[in-house]
Amino acid sequence: MAMGAPEFSKLTDRYQTTVPSGVRKQLNLGKGDQLRYCTEPDGRVYIEPVHATENDPALTAFLDLIEADVKERPDRLNAFEGGLHERLKNLVGNVEVDLDASLSPDDE
Repeated sequence: MAMGAPEFSKLTDRYQTTVPSGVRKQLNLGKGDQLRYCTEPDGRVYIEPVHATENDPALTAFLDLIEADVKERPDRLNAFEGGLHERLKNLVGNVEVDLDASLSPDDE
């Protein structure tokens, strides 16, 4: 990763700061995202985004359980078919979803 120009921010009276726009872009941060601060023994501090599953220990445990079960018993995996498949299809109708599209400001 290439080193960018230094950016600065100022601490408020309550020790709060604004993450500079270049850093927000580099880390792909949005409103409400969380940051993790990692301090090295030499005093250097790294900032990294925290992913959603890292915030929720219950979700992480649940996903770990599913992963372990799939690895142990892959023969139990079944595709949706028959009545359940039809009910799910009727539920969403012809809704098209673009998972790569950005959210509108109203959806943030």
